[in-house]
Amino acid sequence: MASNFKPCSIDGCKGNAHRSATGRRGWCSAHYQRWRTHGDPLAGGTRTGAPLEFLQGLASKETDDCIPWPFGRTLLGRAQVHIGATTRSAARVVCELTHGDPPTAQHQAAHSCGKGHLGCVNPRHLRWATPQENSDDKTVHQTISRGERHASAKLTECDVLEIRKASSEERSICSLAREYSVNESTIRDIVCRKTWAWLK
Repeated sequence: MASNFKPCSIDGCKGNAHRSATGRRGWCSAHYQRWRTHGDPLAGGTRTGAPLEFLQGLASKETDDCIPWPFGRTLLGRAQVHIGATTRSAARVVCELTHGDPPTAQHQAAHSCGKGHLGCVNPRHLRWATPQENSDDKTVHQTISRGERHASAKLTECDVLEIRKASSEERSICSLAREYSVNESTIRDIVCRKTWAWLK
């Protein structure tokens, strides 16, 4: 009796292709999950796969353009690579390969291009930076999630400027909180520049 299952399309794999082979690229469940996690059906396990080969080949690429990571990324778009049993930041791995170990455990792989959120892994764009230096870079590149760009922001930059102006004209904290539908502490922090301090 003929089998209802087709073999996985990966050479040497003895597994069966998933029933919805078209949607699963003709791979078995294991290879499909590796592709979803690492961007390569051969990544993980005892195989280094294409992601690590791509990382090792970056040193020979002579370009000042961003080099986008073609494999797995985080929900925020940052490049990630599976090494052994660990998922790591691909940018940090590139920084280690290019500049050696970080000066301290707190140092971060910072992008001079401001395109880390787009998966750039060009070694020429990466350097070790302190958390403050990296945060300053994000401010310069306008990629930091602050102010009205923050997912939980209830106020706009215009709102904040109007609140400060109104407060300087003796409007009460209580009335401003009611007008903008926020807590009094939110208004107080804005007026005292505990929050939105960067906004001139």
